[in-house]
Amino acid sequence: MNKNPFDMRPIPGQQKAIDATNAAGRVAAESAQAIAQINQQAAQELAAMIQKRVAELMQTQDLRSSFEYVHAEVLQDAAKEVMQYQNQLLQVLKSGNKELSQIAEVLIQESKADLIHFVNDATNNAPTGSEAYVSVFKTSFNNALQNFELLRASMADSFANFEKSVENVSNFSESKGSSKKKS
Repeated sequence: MNKNPFDMRPIPGQQKAIDATNAAGRVAAESAQAIAQINQQAAQELAAMIQKRVAELMQTQDLRSSFEYVHAEVLQDAAKEVMQYQNQLLQVLKSGNKELSQIAEVLIQESKADLIHFVNDATNNAPTGSEAYVSVFKTSFNNALQNFELLRASMADSFANFEKSVENVSNFSESKGSSKKKS
């Protein structure tokens, strides 16, 4: 009778949810760290490029040649840098998206397995004469399984649509970059 009424240890189902939340948080933190590193690197490269370009511009005597230099080299280099930066960010987002998708898939499959186990235990230990109740229970269970599958399919579609959006942004920026090079 010494049982603590405030036992704070999680039950197995809660532990799975805690683990999944921790994994998703880890993925988000890693993505944020990768993006911060990309931003820091881009800022350092931009500062070095600006310093170099300003020094080169200071050496030119003619205003027209300065303008042509800025147009021909500085703006094109800046466009290339922006495209590289964007591609790096998109890769981080795609990688994080794939990891989150895998975490969600595992969590859904584990929940589905737990539910199947629960229903099997409940129906196998049903008292005699409760067949009608077991039948209703199994019908409800089959509906719940269909909802699990709908949830899984919806989640997979959501992650796939996000990945397509990232690819579309990447393709759009690449096509804009290549059309500016042709101009």
